[in-house]
Amino acid sequence: MESFLEDKSSMCKGLSSLPSSCLEKAKGMRVKLSHLADTHHKLRIHDGKAPQDLETLLNNKIGLQVFRGFLRSEFSEENLEFWLACEDYRVSPSHLQKTKGGNIYSQFINPDSPQEVNLDAETREALLCVMDSLCADTFNTAQQRIFHLMAKDSFPRFLRSIQRTDVIKAI
Repeated sequence: MESFLEDKSSMCKGLSSLPSSCLEKAKGMRVKLSHLADTHHKLRIHDGKAPQDLETLLNNKIGLQVFRGFLRSEFSEENLEFWLACEDYRVSPSHLQKTKGGNIYSQFINPDSPQEVNLDAETREALLCVMDSLCADTFNTAQQRIFHLMAKDSFPRFLRSIQRTDVIKAI
């Protein structure tokens, strides 16, 4: 303990001999590090973990916005848009499901759709067969497949990107 106090005392004496410009830079760094710690705390969720998985990111408003921007920059935003459309569809009143389901099919599922998502033929055919009898969980399987595709493909790239840093800076 005495050794630690001696080291700390000599460190403080050493700091006083530094030019004031260095001390100002050090103070600035301390403020930035403090802000980073606050940001990390704000990103924490109820179970005490920072968002390191796709589901947590999608449930974070700012994280979702930044992830969308990342996907847009890679021209692969359709998977996220499909996933969000399915989330909206699932909670929609039953009288709106036919319209919303048709929109989802024509925008994301149909092979000629403008934002066609990458689904296997079996899932695509199963959806085509049930389009006349829609229910709240019609798109669940397709949505899960796209979620897993994002989790394996685009989300790891996002974690390595500069945009991930933007999530931390934005909060």
